[in-house]
Amino acid sequence: MAEERENCGLQHVAIIMDGNGRWAKKRFLPRNAGHAQGSRVVEQICEDAYNLGIKYLTIYAFSTENWTRPKEEVDALMDLLRKYMKTSLERSKKNNMRVRVIGDVSRLDADLQESIRELEQSSANNTGLFFQVAINYGGRDEILRAAKKLAQDAAKGKVSPEQLTQEQFYRYFDTADIPYPDLLIRTSGEKRLSNFLPWQLAYSEFYFTDVLWPDFNKKELQKAIAYYNSRDRRFGGI
Repeated sequence: MAEERENCGLQHVAIIMDGNGRWAKKRFLPRNAGHAQGSRVVEQICEDAYNLGIKYLTIYAFSTENWTRPKEEVDALMDLLRKYMKTSLERSKKNNMRVRVIGDVSRLDADLQESIRELEQSSANNTGLFFQVAINYGGRDEILRAAKKLAQDAAKGKVSPEQLTQEQFYRYFDTADIPYPDLLIRTSGEKRLSNFLPWQLAYSEFYFTDVLWPDFNKKELQKAIAYYNSRDRRFGGI
């Protein structure tokens, strides 16, 4: 991340990386080849995002619903995540990047959970790009987990439900200490949230592109940023 940073006018971008399977199918390759290429694109986009002036980048890597995919594909995705966590140790140190995983990691294998803890701890004090990876993440699940934590604190008398504000409730979310996304990008032409950050995206701008994730690059990211900067964000006002 050695380039001089620009100022793109926003600080947090969230991305639903869609189209890995279709990218592979077009090339008569197995779906796992698309996921592998998609992982390489993530590495480059992290660098591009930081150099464009983005402070926070959050990607949707594996949803709570993705467990329903064929076991072979799920196993391949988990192996890919294992490799990514290990290579990210050195990359986060080199690029001064803070990496965190959001989602319910308790369902992941013990070795992957340990790799996540090691990566988060080693990069916790880095001050470059703040990179969030959503693994076994579902928006409804996050809200439910937050509500359960709130209920537990209420039962202990630590919080008064009658005086609860949205800001106080948000403290129980996985993303409690980072700002809401300014912009959501979804690749491959699909136009839905797929249970990704529903609370956080309430007033974000949405950018949909037909480009498949393995073909996404800095130029495409700049197109999304230009779209964002053309919008008049009123947040319900006039």
